[in-house]
Amino acid sequence: MSDTIQSGSATTMSLSGDLIPPRPAPAVLDRPLTGARVLGIGLIGLWLLLAIGLVSMVITGWDEEKFVRYGPRYLHGLWTTISLVGISVVLGAVIGLPLAFARMSKNRIIAAFAYAYVYIFRGTPLLAQLFLIYYGLGMFRPQLESVDLWWFFREAWYCGLFSMTINTAAYQAEILRGAIESIPKGQHEGAASLGLSKRVAFRKIILPQAMIVALRPYGNEIILLIKGSAVVSIVTVYDLMGETRYAFSRTFDYQTYLWAAIFYLAMVEALRHLWAYIERRLTRHLKR
Repeated sequence: MSDTIQSGSATTMSLSGDLIPPRPAPAVLDRPLTGARVLGIGLIGLWLLLAIGLVSMVITGWDEEKFVRYGPRYLHGLWTTISLVGISVVLGAVIGLPLAFARMSKNRIIAAFAYAYVYIFRGTPLLAQLFLIYYGLGMFRPQLESVDLWWFFREAWYCGLFSMTINTAAYQAEILRGAIESIPKGQHEGAASLGLSKRVAFRKIILPQAMIVALRPYGNEIILLIKGSAVVSIVTVYDLMGETRYAFSRTFDYQTYLWAAIFYLAMVEALRHLWAYIERRLTRHLKR
């Protein structure tokens, strides 16, 4: 019996050696130098030269007196921007969640109202919304004073916060609605077959999966809101861009805007790494 097994193994090995002969590695093909490659290399070189030039200008044009004088103002503006964006994102999520359910409602009146809200605030610029709130609502000062709301709408900071909140709420509602509707119907049917109520199934099964789908769009929305928050400086809010405009009006040094760009880039990069970490944590069970 053992001789038969050994002979069979030898036959199998010989057949394997005959059927799958060793082959050399594929030859590396030389990529021809096309016009597209030349253009790409040239553009990369141009960007590198631009980056080197900016860094050299920052180093050679460094003014310690300006840094000491306006550095604290930049930090104050940075904190104002972070607080505006953070509060508006949280409040926008509070408004966006019921708004997303209203968009999916079978009641035509509720769905139409939610659709109109999303359509208007996604289709118009944030700057126009800010102007309508800050300047337009001033026409209704007597009415606002009668309901004790004028203290809110007379302050530029509150108007900026309000405009950013209602704007991001529309985007967050659509992000969440799309994520919820992307979950297969089989998940709902499987939860129902287990005897779970719709509320429990949504909270335990549907919503966690939807949040994973919506995670990247949420991150993109926050990044866009960080950059879009610069418009509040137009209505005298001293955020990062507002403090930058103040510093430029006193020094007429273009590097004030360069430093603002660096701060915005640092915020976006920090958020990108944070979001990547959260995504890795939430999707670790999906990786093998």
